[in-house]
Formats: sequence, structure tokens, C-alpha cells
Amino acid sequence: MKTILILVGKTTVKHFQAGITEYVERIGHYMPLELVTIPELKNTKSLTEEQQKTAEGELILKQLQASDTVVLLDEHGKEFRSIEFARWLEQKRNTARRLVFIIGGPYGFSPAVYARANEQLSLSKMTFSHQMIRLVFTEQVYRACTIIRGEPYHHE
Repeated sequence: MKTILILVGKTTVKHFQAGITEYVERIGHYMPLELVTIPELKNTKSLTEEQQKTAEGELILKQLQASDTVVLLDEHGKEFRSIEFARWLEQKRNTARRLVFIIGGPYGFSPAVYARANEQLSLSKMTFSHQMIRLVFTEQVYRACTIIRGEPYHHE
């Protein structure tokens, strides 16, 4: 299974970027994870939030294949404990050809992206910046990989 994380816009906070790079390298010891960054839109001051989400959505949808299992990181998605997420990820690794996670821009996703998604996950009831959630998510994927392998990174 190939795992892809699509991000809208570059990670601009240097310490977040360093952490993301660290966890992506660690994840690579367990499974392939490719980061795909969709460039931020230009001249967004003239766009409404809905127009911005629609334009970002079109760019996101161009990255997807028909057979992809698409999972949005969204505040309204299903929440897991880390062990539950590890079980979920292991099941997906056995059934999906390409598992694509998407972290949207600051305004979320367009209706077209929601319609294409197979599932939605939430990492917390709290709100995090779309920059910070990238670091939190990559750490949780790494944690899930260590749980699946029975390694001591995660403690109950």
C-alpha cells in the first residue's frame, strides 16, 4: 500500500517542518509515506472563503486516482485513541492500494472534496492550525506504526 499525505500550502513554521521531516523519515522505516504539497493560491484577498475552498478543492481532486481511499482530516471526523488508530491503519494497509490523507487549508474543504472522501478523521475536539496539525498527524502515524509492530514508543 502506498500512503500519501496531501497538504494545502507549504509548512512555513520551521520547527513544525523539522518535526514533520523527522517523523516522515521515521515512518519510512515502516511504510512508504509521500508528502504532496499543493501550492497556496495567489491573490486570495479577492476571493471569498468558499471560492478559495473551491479552487483548492479542484487542485486536491487532480491529485487523486479513482481507486484511492481518501481520508480527510476534519474537525467533524471520527476520533480514535492512538491504539484504535493503529488498528484502523493496519486494516487500511491490508485493503487500500493508495491511502490518501488530506489536510486542507485554513478554511477547510470544498463540498466536492467532501463528496470524494471515503472517511473523515479528527485528531482532537480542539482546533489546531492547519500548520500544526501536520506535525501532530505525522507523529500519530509514526506512533501507530510502532504500535502495530509492538515497539515501546507508545505507553498505555
